[in-house]
Amino acid sequence: MGQLIGFARVSTQGQDIDGQLETLKAAGCTKIFYGKNSGAKEANKARLDEIINYIREGDVVLVTKLDRLGRSLRMILEALDAIEDKKAAVRSLDGAIDTSNQSPTAKAQQALIGVFAQLERDLIVSRTSEGRDLAMRNGIQFGRKQKLNNNEKKIIKERHARGESVRKLASEHDVSRPTIDRIIKDTNKY
Repeated sequence: MGQLIGFARVSTQGQDIDGQLETLKAAGCTKIFYGKNSGAKEANKARLDEIINYIREGDVVLVTKLDRLGRSLRMILEALDAIEDKKAAVRSLDGAIDTSNQSPTAKAQQALIGVFAQLERDLIVSRTSEGRDLAMRNGIQFGRKQKLNNNEKKIIKERHARGESVRKLASEHDVSRPTIDRIIKDTNKY
């Protein structure tokens, strides 16, 4: 049998990780990986990569709760897959999962986690799309705020038509020459 390796994580600087560390030590972990990671995906992935690179076949990664492995079900599922690929197991002290147990119930539990991960992703995409569509119907513009309003664009077109140079107009309005070129070529009536 391999090592019992702990993994602890809190997602904000204000949270205290000491309780998780004490619980994992009391459970017999010989090594514990931990960190105070913000919601940044990269920070969470780096911490998980560290433990995944360390574990060996037969090791058991122990967490206090399943959600310590990631900020979303998808991230948790990816972590479970990566640990399983190393022929190691994951066990949570709250009893939510034990991948060392390969009973039909345990395998079904892992499959359900995958189903919920996909459901969570689909719901997020759906809500985001619905929110974006509603905002667009209500006239909300997405992207960077335009530097020039329609009146300024109209004046630029008029001044250029009277012979003022693109360079001069760009300088006065603190925009690039390509921006002035696009305004001039735009067929909209401002």
